[in-house]
Amino acid sequence: MKADIETLIKQMTLEEKAALCTGATAWKTQPVERLGIPSIHVSDGPHGLRKEAKEGAIGAPSLPATCFPTASCVASTWDVDLARAMGEALGEECLALGVDVLLGPGVNMKRSPLCGRNFEYYSEDPYLAGAMAASFIQGVQSKGVGTSLKHFAANNQETDRFRVNAIVDERTLYEIYLPAFETAVKKGKPWTVMCAYNRLNGAFCSEHRQLLVDILRDEWGFAGLVVSDWGAVHDRVASLRAGLDLEMPGPKPSRTRAVIEAVKNGSLDESLLDEAVRNILRLVFKAVETPKGALELDAEGHHALARRIAAEGMVLLKNNGLLPLKGVKRVAVIGRSAKEPYFQGGGSSQVNPTRVDIPYDELVRLAGDASFSYAEGYPAGQGFDQGLIDEAVQAARNAEAAILFIALPPFKESEGYDRQDLDLTPQQEALIQAVTAVQPNTVVVLNNGSAVAMRSWIDRPAAVLEAWMMGQAGGGAVADILFGVVNPSGKLSETFPLKLVDTPAYLNFPGGYGEVRYGEGIYIGYRYYEAKEVPVLFPFGYGLSYTKFEYSNLRITPETFKDGEHVTVQVDVTNSGEVFGKEIVQVYVHDRQAALSRPPKELKGFARVALQPGETRTVAIELDERAFTYYHPAYKQWVAESGEFDILVGASSADIRLQGSVALQSMQKLPSLLNRESTVREWLADPRGKQVFDPIFQMIKAEAAAAVSADQGAEGGAALDFLSFMMDMSLVSIFSFQEERLPMSPEAFVDTLLAQVKAMD
Repeated sequence: MKADIETLIKQMTLEEKAALCTGATAWKTQPVERLGIPSIHVSDGPHGLRKEAKEGAIGAPSLPATCFPTASCVASTWDVDLARAMGEALGEECLALGVDVLLGPGVNMKRSPLCGRNFEYYSEDPYLAGAMAASFIQGVQSKGVGTSLKHFAANNQETDRFRVNAIVDERTLYEIYLPAFETAVKKGKPWTVMCAYNRLNGAFCSEHRQLLVDILRDEWGFAGLVVSDWGAVHDRVASLRAGLDLEMPGPKPSRTRAVIEAVKNGSLDESLLDEAVRNILRLVFKAVETPKGALELDAEGHHALARRIAAEGMVLLKNNGLLPLKGVKRVAVIGRSAKEPYFQGGGSSQVNPTRVDIPYDELVRLAGDASFSYAEGYPAGQGFDQGLIDEAVQAARNAEAAILFIALPPFKESEGYDRQDLDLTPQQEALIQAVTAVQPNTVVVLNNGSAVAMRSWIDRPAAVLEAWMMGQAGGGAVADILFGVVNPSGKLSETFPLKLVDTPAYLNFPGGYGEVRYGEGIYIGYRYYEAKEVPVLFPFGYGLSYTKFEYSNLRITPETFKDGEHVTVQVDVTNSGEVFGKEIVQVYVHDRQAALSRPPKELKGFARVALQPGETRTVAIELDERAFTYYHPAYKQWVAESGEFDILVGASSADIRLQGSVALQSMQKLPSLLNRESTVREWLADPRGKQVFDPIFQMIKAEAAAAVSADQGAEGGAALDFLSFMMDMSLVSIFSFQEERLPMSPEAFVDTLLAQVKAMD
């Protein structure tokens, strides 16, 4: 095929090549019929296919397809196999509906719970997000359908999203905002990567050669196609120079003309255009290898899978013994989302579902001979209706238990705009307060895409179930959990803070005047809350079960290892309760001492284990080299430092059950960073610098000690600690006070020392 593509490129006219690099329609690539180059079809979205029923503009009605739970729910399963199964199902639906590339998944970090698009993203943690995305990609592409990993990169807000300049320091970029993309690229091997709308450190992501070429292709080895987000290109010629192959949507005759003119006047090297064409042709011919439209959509099977994913991803946040519901004969179901389910977010990912399970109906179906009443509870809009609350209170008072369905409305949470707060609506909060006042046996079921504040009411209900944007089968999944058909096993993939002002990006989100500074650096999510010892509502990795799990017998091998080697963590997990359940074992790593500040702990491995009552299984989790490294901006690479690391095994970031340690003996040889302005402290911390400077330092110490002794013997002598005083002075500054004793200038003398250090590199 490579030879065929090269032949085609030679046969194409400049005009054909330029046209190929912009879409033919909103969802199709440009064909070249003269040469037998077909068009391929791309489509949203990450949790369900949104293919337009008729060829048309963005937002046209779409064909029925399975609406799976959104990423916030999927990530809370912590189940990479389930993510792959979902990808496989979506790949099959693409085959059935004639789609060649699915636009997803999204792996942007949940920097702030206010981001309106958080429901489409997996986590605040890059390790978890990368693992889930890679499996999802593998699932889709196993069916001969491509994916588009998005939005690359630092697309963490909707406010001013088309132009905002995200200012992110290099270490933070590499440690927080790039790793999920890196894992997905290296392990998932997506056919395409989609650039983000925003600027990153001054340059639009569509024109960011460092992102699209230096990092994506040269560092990570990406060999696929780079596509723009829809409308993200500002200068087509500049984006081609930066490595963006395909602009969407189309057609855009002005873009084609600009590319043609740039090649003709020499401002764009035609070889760069050829490379984009080459990447497009590779994608096109790869896509058409798998016929589309012949497979029948398995609506029932995929609906059942969507129900399973929803149930596995729902997180039981609180349970005072009410759940699972047993022997309850009179149930009040309250909240309009019980009959009008809120199961997906607004915007480009909105799916036309094949069917929708109604929570109220599913509860009735599973409840046997129990009787149900219903009260709407709150209006669809932003108004406040006390009458609806009064009706709900009466229904709750007449029941043995109440189930309150609370859905965060679309006017608060959607693609296109960010949330203004973490609160439910005033009506919803008042409803919870009023119902729980008369009915202590109340379950609150939440439908939302990211964290919500609960301080004003969390103490009142007997149970709280985070059901997320649960997909079209979520109503049945809620019923399964409430009645004990399924034992909840989901764990939070993001921290739920007590209040908005506690969040890491609070002072820097969403920025202003076209700029947002990531001032919190690497400290987002649980990394921040634990470093600052800020209490939270529910920690990262948290989730309850109807059974209990015990951890024991931690084994870590080897106890001492070299960089490049892997470490295996084994732990025995026992189901000490009375029902079948699944536990998510999480492994965090803490670096006891590093040259740069590091978080108290970082997730580096996890595993799910299913256990019958009384059963014990050994869980083994492998930690790779990256688990013990950090990115050092001065070296511009990942650094493995010798030293001790704590291995923390737990049920959440805040619930560490077992702890051990390992020792790293790093063989990594790094160049010295010393320069004229380096301090005494830095010279002594550098192995080669210490070797050169230590003899001089010992003389300085001796002279300082003698001076201090004489000073203390004098009347009114100062107790100055001269050594501490000088540790953060540069050698040039120190030697400038002793210039008469030097054979040359202080600068020249330091240069001779630096030359000795350099000779050791």
